[in-house]
Amino acid sequence: MAQQCYNSTTHDASTQLGNGDGATVFSVTRNKFTVVGCATLAYINGRNDQTKDYASGCVSICKNREGISKERTCNGMGCCQTSIPRGLNLFNVSFDQSFDSSAVADFSPCSYAFLAEQDWFQFDESVLSTEFGSRTNSLVRVVLDWAVRQGTCEDAKLDREGYFCRSDNSNCTDATNGSGYLCHCSPGYEGNPYLDGIDGCKDIDECKLEHPPCYGNICTNTPGSYNCTCPEGTDGDPTKSKCTAIDHGGEKIPLQARLAIGKSISITSVILAAMISYTIIKCQRMRHKKEKDSFFQKNGGFKLYEEMVSRKVDTIQVFTEEELKRATNNFDDKEVIGRGGHGMVYKGILYDGRIVAIKKSKIIDADQKDEFINEIIVLSQINHRNVVRLLGCCLEINIPMLVYEYIPKGSLFNVMFQGHCSQSPLPLETRLRLAEQAAEALAYLHSGAARPIIHGDVKSQNILLGDNFMAKVSDFGASQLVPMDETGFIAFVQGTFGYLDPECLQTRRLTDRSDVYSFGVVLLELITGKAAIYYDELGEKRCLASSFIMKVKEHKVRDILDDQMVEEGGWEIVGEVANIAKECLMVAGEDRPAMKGVAERLHALRRFKLHPWKEDYPDEIESLLGEPIYNSKAHTGTFHSLDEIKIDASGR
Repeated sequence: MAQQCYNSTTHDASTQLGNGDGATVFSVTRNKFTVVGCATLAYINGRNDQTKDYASGCVSICKNREGISKERTCNGMGCCQTSIPRGLNLFNVSFDQSFDSSAVADFSPCSYAFLAEQDWFQFDESVLSTEFGSRTNSLVRVVLDWAVRQGTCEDAKLDREGYFCRSDNSNCTDATNGSGYLCHCSPGYEGNPYLDGIDGCKDIDECKLEHPPCYGNICTNTPGSYNCTCPEGTDGDPTKSKCTAIDHGGEKIPLQARLAIGKSISITSVILAAMISYTIIKCQRMRHKKEKDSFFQKNGGFKLYEEMVSRKVDTIQVFTEEELKRATNNFDDKEVIGRGGHGMVYKGILYDGRIVAIKKSKIIDADQKDEFINEIIVLSQINHRNVVRLLGCCLEINIPMLVYEYIPKGSLFNVMFQGHCSQSPLPLETRLRLAEQAAEALAYLHSGAARPIIHGDVKSQNILLGDNFMAKVSDFGASQLVPMDETGFIAFVQGTFGYLDPECLQTRRLTDRSDVYSFGVVLLELITGKAAIYYDELGEKRCLASSFIMKVKEHKVRDILDDQMVEEGGWEIVGEVANIAKECLMVAGEDRPAMKGVAERLHALRRFKLHPWKEDYPDEIESLLGEPIYNSKAHTGTFHSLDEIKIDASGR
């Protein structure tokens, strides 16, 4: 258990736990990562049995005693919980040191973070005291899943010497939590499948069970099974009921008559089977068509046609499932060009030769189908050069699919951090232009479209690069497709770790200022050359927004900026971009600038970069750039990243 107490001289601010034997992993269904405290953000970092890195976090906020949850559940007010991935066998827990806990120290002096069995911990106000750690001796209960961690069943069977299912009467199933497999006795056997011979799986004599399977009739045990037979002179199904005596009354039927009857029955059976098969196939086709019609209606297809006619919209095309299957070679994995929280994206070629991007979206709430169709209409009419166009949709399947224009050169993230570019690194002028274009696109979505659209997941992966490196914002409008509850709040917080607006975590309300915060992180990526989540010189995983804010407080912003960018553009240019990013990261959304203002400032900054008139018009330069970030001391305690909710002058 990781523990951190306010003003304590000693505390265990991190903890690490792992399995050395490799055979066990932490149960994904029985354990939860739990954080306790009233001004606490804790991280869990780890890896699974395939050495894949994993990182997540959990934030718990309560400003006063009245803000502590009274429901005895971890709902983010005094306690929060999150799930862990499958295959996790090693993890480290740590606290974000930038949180200020002085305001809550009298009723929540300590913070705790641990991975434990979900049923072991029940939240109440008493666990916020210093006694919780001593009461549990800082020990928690976890549940482990065991398996043979040596490949899949298919792989293991190739090496009979190393195959652990030793019993001849055993079978193998792949593990559901992590890699490896488990052995089980075959049906009709019991014992230890990992042993061979008489010590392994043994036959169950069903006839000697307390409740035999045969209804008082003759039971014969067989290896792994049994047979039920009726005594002579009786007939029936002894597995379902007792056998009954055969009626011998009447005369015997002659042999020729019996043969004729048998032949007639055979012919009739063949004809009847053919008719049944034809009927089944016809019914399946009809049911498949009805199913498509049902999905089309459920997803608002008829509503879409009505809206297209009433609004005279011809910018949206309704595709059939068969058309999109042909376009993607039956959704071949080779055609996958993107995977994300909102769905999977395929590259496809339509019948007319157009190359498109086809996204399988999340399930749409049936109660929101009218809203979904309205959004399809609105999004299809967006015609901005820096926004990826929505071309059409497919509604005759359970999960609707959306069809977008295809952008060939990948994302800004790929170009900057994965080497997908011959120009590496990007020059400052290109970075400023991409920032301006992305800002103009978001400003258009917020205030220039037919109705305001909140992006909800602004990040460098969602800024695609078209011809001549023109920025194209993708995955816009995703937040409008999220089901809302009766209060109007989003049912869950979406976004990407490192870009997510921390105010949204507290209020559970997505606003246009949430996009502004995320765009501020993108600006930081452009001027620092670091990803939103990056590794420092010591190999430690860091949050870029958090690192930037700490440098601002220490008046060492130059330390985190890309030296090449400063050399190309000078401190006035790069420093002003950093100043804009700082304003985008303000703690309160209302203190952040609107995207329209951000776009205008970036446009003016590019003009100054292309046409420097600094020496002739110093007053206009000062008006353009404003107060530089290295002299600005205002609001240093009122902005934050995902890792910070409140920062006072002491940096706590």
